[in-house]
Amino acid sequence: MDRGWSIPHFLEIEVDMTGEELLRFLSIDGDRVESFIVNRSAIAIEDAVIHPGDRVALVPPGVPGPHRLLLGIHGQTKPAQPFGLSFAKSEDGGEGGEQ
Repeated sequence: MDRGWSIPHFLEIEVDMTGEELLRFLSIDGDRVESFIVNRSAIAIEDAVIHPGDRVALVPPGVPGPHRLLLGIHGQTKPAQPFGLSFAKSEDGGEGGEQ
């Protein structure tokens, strides 16, 4: 969908918006966006809250695997840990390895 917007496109908002509200405001179908990157952090549309002054990128569905890892959207749109890494204590009480 070409709207003739500049890249980047600057949009002023005056109040906080959820991810769904932003998509409605921009008249963009939610099926055309997989997740957001808000202030350099990947976040699921349903978890996003956009504040005035935030920098937001919309990530389309179908981003290839290596790029998903770099963007932090692989396996889920809001990773619990950066790059999906999880560190836990081992059964002996010490620090465990990557899971």
